[in-house]
Amino acid sequence: MNLSIDIQDIGPCKKHVRIGVPRTEIDAIYGVLVEDYSGKAEVPGFRVGHVPADLVKRRFKSELSEQVKQRVLMASLEQLGEDSDLDPINEPNLDLDSIILPEEGDFEYEFDVEVRPEFALPEYKNLEIERPSREISDEDVDAYVAQFVEQYGKLIPVESPAQPGDFVTVDVKTTHGGRTLTEIKDVSIRVRKRLRFQDAEIDGFDTLMAGAKAGDIVETDIPVSMEANAIEMRGESVHIVFHVLDVKRMETPETNEEFLERIGSDSLEEFREQIQLMMERQIRYEQRQACRRQVLEQVTDSADWDLPEDLVAKQVENALRREILEMRQAGFTSREIIARENDLRQRSLSMTRQNLKEHFVLDRIAEEENVAVTEEDLNAEITIMALQRGENPRRVRARLFKSGMIENLEAQVRERKAVDIILDHAKFKDVEMPAPVEVEVEGLNRSICQASAVGADTEVDDDESEG
Repeated sequence: MNLSIDIQDIGPCKKHVRIGVPRTEIDAIYGVLVEDYSGKAEVPGFRVGHVPADLVKRRFKSELSEQVKQRVLMASLEQLGEDSDLDPINEPNLDLDSIILPEEGDFEYEFDVEVRPEFALPEYKNLEIERPSREISDEDVDAYVAQFVEQYGKLIPVESPAQPGDFVTVDVKTTHGGRTLTEIKDVSIRVRKRLRFQDAEIDGFDTLMAGAKAGDIVETDIPVSMEANAIEMRGESVHIVFHVLDVKRMETPETNEEFLERIGSDSLEEFREQIQLMMERQIRYEQRQACRRQVLEQVTDSADWDLPEDLVAKQVENALRREILEMRQAGFTSREIIARENDLRQRSLSMTRQNLKEHFVLDRIAEEENVAVTEEDLNAEITIMALQRGENPRRVRARLFKSGMIENLEAQVRERKAVDIILDHAKFKDVEMPAPVEVEVEGLNRSICQASAVGADTEVDDDESEG
């Protein structure tokens, strides 16, 4: 097609495209369609294949017009991709209903499209990486066993005042300037050092709740995160009131023969070995994350290009989903995931901007190294997820496709392969990994500024939320 194409920059990673299609090109497509209709149309009084062209044009005017428009758009967009160096991130933002194909004269249409940023590929081989490592002690296993056993514990109401580790059932109310922002009824919260909401955090929550009993009112002021979804509330001080309904204490089962049989272990020694293997997987996860962070910091150090805010907004949820996916694969519990997810939400905007830059750089490296994600790669990932969740792999695959997370999984595998290539060529220096610390954060997946539902895809089980 003999097109006129005009491409203008309208912002970072964003182009405005104007395409002009000559009348001769439109008429050629129109003629082909009329001939096609003439050969197939069923019109009373005429044999199929013998309907006059003029009658076809009159009888099928609207159908012809719509199909001509579709073919013109498809052909011109295909040629745009071939003739220009546009590298779009997604489909053009076209409102097909508002595009009218003129009956006479040339046809012109325009649209905005987001494109991949242009940048020089950074040096990604022979990077110097500090690799954290540590040995797991018997004390580490003891501490993890205590946490693991709590999943099978029961919450017992107590009359005594709340202390660290207890659970308080509370009604929560937040206000600002005399206006009620949020009311959360009958929610169970564990008394830990920090209580993390989606958009705020209470440091010293264990001290705040120390000594609280049923009927008590506990209140404080907390600042709203600068990354909160409620833009007008960022940095504001919000008053929060907890009405204590009851106090419960965790009663954990003994690690006796009955308990070991319940969890599928033949002996205490085997159970501790399984715990140690789980801890080793989590250490490998933390080790890999530490190395990955250093890799990404170094390869994006020169990434000073900007991103359009609408692209950032669309990727916020994807970034959260991918992090949750990796944590599930590493064996973290739903409660641990919630605590980290809320922290991620508070930093989501700045994190997503960085994640997108990392994605583009790793994608370029993967392209440079001819990295491909095979069906076998995806099947292996899905099988691992299914085993960890006790589900059929086909069911997991179907859910990933239905939710759209299969694309996240594919991107995750592709980027992981790119990082593996970088690490294969890196120079490592082993450093001591800090010892595991007691869980200090309790996550409450709610906003203090507005009503919100439990985070998508976190899937906290009722029994797990109780213990």
